[in-house]
Amino acid sequence: MEFSQPIMKFLQALIVCTVLIGVPTGMSAQEPDGYAFQDSTTDGYVAPTDPAVKEKLTEWQDLKFGVLLHWGLYSIPGVVESWSICSEDVDWIKRRADLSYDAYKQWYFDLCKSFCPTRFDPSAWARLMGEGGMRYVVFTTKHHDGFCLFDTEQTDFSVRHTPLAARGDYDLARQVFDAFRQEHFMVGAYFSKPDWHCPYYWNPNYATPNRRENYRRERHSDWWQAYVDYTDAQLRELLTRYGRLDLLWLDGGWVSGDEIGLDSLLLEARSGLQRGMIAVDRTIRGRNENYLTPERGIPAQPLSVPWESCIPLSNDWGWVPNAPYKSAQQVVNTLIEVVAKGGNLLLGVGPTADGEIEEAAAQRLRDVGRWLHRYGQAIYATVPLPHFHDGNLWFTAAKDRRTAYALYALPEGEAIPAEIVWHDNLPKGPVRLLHNGRRLKTYVSGDEVRVVLPKDLPHESFVLTFTPATL
Repeated sequence: MEFSQPIMKFLQALIVCTVLIGVPTGMSAQEPDGYAFQDSTTDGYVAPTDPAVKEKLTEWQDLKFGVLLHWGLYSIPGVVESWSICSEDVDWIKRRADLSYDAYKQWYFDLCKSFCPTRFDPSAWARLMGEGGMRYVVFTTKHHDGFCLFDTEQTDFSVRHTPLAARGDYDLARQVFDAFRQEHFMVGAYFSKPDWHCPYYWNPNYATPNRRENYRRERHSDWWQAYVDYTDAQLRELLTRYGRLDLLWLDGGWVSGDEIGLDSLLLEARSGLQRGMIAVDRTIRGRNENYLTPERGIPAQPLSVPWESCIPLSNDWGWVPNAPYKSAQQVVNTLIEVVAKGGNLLLGVGPTADGEIEEAAAQRLRDVGRWLHRYGQAIYATVPLPHFHDGNLWFTAAKDRRTAYALYALPEGEAIPAEIVWHDNLPKGPVRLLHNGRRLKTYVSGDEVRVVLPKDLPHESFVLTFTPATL
């Protein structure tokens, strides 16, 4: 899930994100396993004009909380997703020291011969994510390594050619999409445009020095066209054989949608089965990036366009052994901040090689879900207020703005204070606890609001609700 653009654009984005990226509550904006795309400038954003896409985008913005499932060959040894076969010299790409690069790459590709998740139960995944309060899912149909978790006719490097085929239920993507639809999730397909297994992208005649195609397009235009045709064919398989998809989430920004003919593909898909489908050609500004996707960080200010922070539950997107999972409280506080700034949170969860969600991760998701069961009214289908933040308090409002919410993001290790104070967002009438309606002593002086808290509040982030004095 790393990013790339031409070098100058990357440097400009890096400067911009230094100014614009905030720090998620209770977590660092930069995880230790490497940099990530964090550009949150709205420059170059092009709003969709298709009425069906605009309607779907509004529906998606109301959902607020989704899950990004990274799963693949990298889950077998528990290594960083795909990137260990990329030979770029950066500290977050690690591989076995006992193998040469070429030998490692072959060993990695051969993992497909042992990919056979014996405990895969997508219905259990969907139920768990529902318990966690999530409302939409993005599933990795193919990551940069090129291994396809959907039934493609374009390559043998897919689930059809693993031990799963003997069982007859090898089409994992279909099962995942169907299971989450049964739980009324909005469903999205993650797809990497770069494909490091495709011989027309990383051609075996040459070395593979970096993430890009390993040849000059002008010298081998036939290879490049074969790659474009290959990618187009795979996307058409996904968009015609897997039912209605709400989101097409395209990764690998060093190849743009324009370079693979995305315009015509989307036009055809949206005129048929995929009416209103949201396109996320991430990191590529323009007509096919319907919302922005800052990664591993949160913008410092609300953005004027649709956006989503994608942040993993651990340090990695896929499963790794002994993962340092974020606490439920960290996730809740991050969700509060994201939503108060008008965004969605896409939380990354990696199933194990066997197809299970590790219990340590599952427990955190259930805890987040219990919090949302009590306080979700202040999260789902809300909008940010102009004065959106004051200390540990974050503010949202119902879409009609007749009800406001003050969300107190309790820092880990701190006690609940005896009272809280904020400025602006003055209440008209009583201030109450959202989860039980209890009226609280409130004092207003000028633009300052002071609320006395009861001593028996649960030790968790909590929400107050009130009618705003100014509608």
